[in-house]
Order: sequence, then C-alpha cells, then structure tokens
Amino acid sequence: MALRVCVYCGSRDGARTEYLAAAERIGASIGRRGWHMVYGGGRVGLMGRVADAALAAGAAVTGVIPESLVRREVGHTGLTQLHVVTTMHERKHKMARGCDAFIALPGGIGTFEELFEVWSWRHLGYHDQPIGLLDSAGYFQPLVAMMAHAIESGFVTSDQLDMVRVSADPESLLDVIEQDAQRAIARDDLRRI
Repeated sequence: MALRVCVYCGSRDGARTEYLAAAERIGASIGRRGWHMVYGGGRVGLMGRVADAALAAGAAVTGVIPESLVRREVGHTGLTQLHVVTTMHERKHKMARGCDAFIALPGGIGTFEELFEVWSWRHLGYHDQPIGLLDSAGYFQPLVAMMAHAIESGFVTSDQLDMVRVSADPESLLDVIEQDAQRAIARDDLRRI
C-alpha cells in the first residue's frame, strides 16, 4: 500500500554527518517503498537531502513552503509539486492534511513545533496516524529523557509517550510506521487531520 508520509526536519545540515546520511537513507527508502512524501518544500539542509533522495528513488514528493521562506529555505523547484502558501499555519495544515503518518528527523525549533503539534493532536483525538522519530546519532534521546521527566512529574502519561515510535534505523522505523498506519487505515474509525 502506498502511504502518504509527512516528514519534518531541519533546513540546516546539523553538526554531524550522520544526520545527512540518515536523511538520505530514509528518503531513499520512502522512494523504494513507493510512498508519497510531503515536507516543508526547502532545497537546503536535511529538507533538501531527504527530498532529493526520495525523488531519486522514485517517490512523488510534495513541498509546502510559505512565501516568506521561499528565499531563506530556498524553495525546491525539482519536486513533483511545490505549493507556495501565505502563512506558517497554512503550511502546517496543508502538509498534515491527508497524510497517513508523520516522521521527524533532526531539526530545530520549527521541527519540534511541528512534531509537538501533531503529537498533541493525536493525544487529543484529532487523528490516529502514527508518529515516528528518526533518532540519528542519538539526537532525540534528550527529548525522550525530558518526556520521561514529564511523566515522573505528573504532566505526561506513559501512553502519550508511547504514541511516538523512536528508532535510529530508517528501515526499522519505516517498517513500524507502515504497520501502525495499516492498522489505523484498516479501522473503520480512522481519524485524519
């Protein structure tokens, strides 16, 4: 089954080559699986790497980028589709709408904001699509530790943390996401953004 997966990631390369390599690996795997990738529309940083790898492996890739970021994130002109929108809210909604799964790669505050938004929406019952973190070089381990602290402090439940799948291996992460997405799609009560 061809999934539509939304990928969140940085518009920078990051400080470790492992981040770039993992972005390329997951993009290539998305393409080999015949999935459709939706992302932030940039040509630079991890965004550009994951998009180029997915395209090279045969994926359809849709980018969504606000007018104000077309120059800063260097809008990718080689995509299957590039939507230029007015606001960040419109960008995030258009990226998330109709997707079967969400995956976050390393990134900055924008990536965290996108991740936490779809995570909180899932917790609140607005959707039931799977969410994954590609834990390249242990990037998300401090976040996992922070969430464990939030559980201990009584602000988060273990069920909320369990809504997110974490793996350092792109193939393993996509396998789990695919299984979770197929189960969600098979249910009659599938909720999507």
